[in-house]
Amino acid sequence: MGHHTGPEQDKSQEPHSRQERDTRLPLQADSAAGARISNLERVGDSIASTNSGWSFGGKTSVNFEQHVRRSVPLYDVGHQLIVQISDFFLADGSVCYDLGCGTGELAELLAQRHDQKQVQLIGLDAEADMTRRAHSRCQPYETIEIRCEDALDCDFLACDLVIAYYTMQFVRPQNRQMLFNRIYKALNWGGGLLLFEKVRSPDARFQDMMTALYTDFKLSQGFSGDEIVAKSRSLKGVLEPFSTEGNLGLLKRAGFEDITTVLKYVCFEGFLAIK
Repeated sequence: MGHHTGPEQDKSQEPHSRQERDTRLPLQADSAAGARISNLERVGDSIASTNSGWSFGGKTSVNFEQHVRRSVPLYDVGHQLIVQISDFFLADGSVCYDLGCGTGELAELLAQRHDQKQVQLIGLDAEADMTRRAHSRCQPYETIEIRCEDALDCDFLACDLVIAYYTMQFVRPQNRQMLFNRIYKALNWGGGLLLFEKVRSPDARFQDMMTALYTDFKLSQGFSGDEIVAKSRSLKGVLEPFSTEGNLGLLKRAGFEDITTVLKYVCFEGFLAIK
């Protein structure tokens, strides 16, 4: 995601506050009103995006690890939990998929955990900037294969564990069930799917409470109010969380019967489903 430099701003048109100056990127003239509007807005960690335009490429991939830790509660705890749960599924000859592998952090942790086993770890990410970073990180590990590939296009091998760590929420809703179905089909009997998602609440009052609590969390991490609003605007139509029941419905329709929650914090939840 590149930053575009606009024309120099007329001093009479400058924002009235330092905060407004700091949270808006290059301005573009509005020919209709003569006003100046922001195309790109800062969402934190030197990342900027447009309305409904969030991307994991460019500057996002550079600062992703810092940004996601400030944005997702218990992010590292979730990684460690997945690594521990993987002990129950991965043995010599096992295949494990990490869907939406990002910069390869989790794949590296899994390779280190199972370094005495012949385990094939396959990380998929549709964003080329992410996979380039994952390749660099995971190069020392012969058991890791990183692919720049959309999970929807993957020809899954028979596998014992599939991990979707805050990934399915970015799959378009009309394609989500198909992907769950394909994962279930690829899993060996007794294999597991670890699904971590941002979740919506079952009714409006709970949703208001969870949204307020999550906003408080982001403020506590140093995000400004403008950055929080800009991030929310950038994710419109890009991040589509389902409720807990919605995710359970996807899993059950795919064929999973044994499902449990392994982590829950406000509007973030981790599920383990076993075939």
